[in-house]
Amino acid sequence: MWVVEVDRPALVLGSTQPEPPPSTGIDVVRRRSGGGAVLVEPGGLVWVDVFVPAGDPLWEPDVGRSFGWLGQAWVAALGGGTVHTGALRRTPWSPAVCFAGLGPGEVTVGGAKVVGIAQRRARAGALFQCAALRSWDPAPLVALLGLPAVAATELATVARGVDVDPDDLLARLPPLGSGCT
Repeated sequence: MWVVEVDRPALVLGSTQPEPPPSTGIDVVRRRSGGGAVLVEPGGLVWVDVFVPAGDPLWEPDVGRSFGWLGQAWVAALGGGTVHTGALRRTPWSPAVCFAGLGPGEVTVGGAKVVGIAQRRARAGALFQCAALRSWDPAPLVALLGLPAVAATELATVARGVDVDPDDLLARLPPLGSGCT
């Protein structure tokens, strides 16, 4: 498990997402997993990457079910919430904005997404990239992506931040498998 600390804003694009309009004014990077964009800012989210080797007791060959245990770990750390166990739930904005959709293993509180999880698989295992929102204002992300202004209004309630100290949240994450603490 790795905790990623953000020291400056960056726009993180999904693997197949088109480049945003030029002159965003911040770093633009691409993750190798799919999904929409995430705006990462210092203090805005808790970012954790978890690697599960193939053959580990947490390894699940079914990609859709493989997120479940990790979603449950986040629910335990948050002290509540719901793990989405159904099919990918897409919205008109989810191809562009990660937190606009809801995938297996992702966590909601009061119906709003609070933890997003992406997965990248290789023969050696699976890398899960997790982001727990501490705040949610879609307007800056909408502007960076060049989406219509109405998107910010429509995205305002699909996600929400959790009011929790990042160190406390990380301390409450249960052990995440062999050798992980």
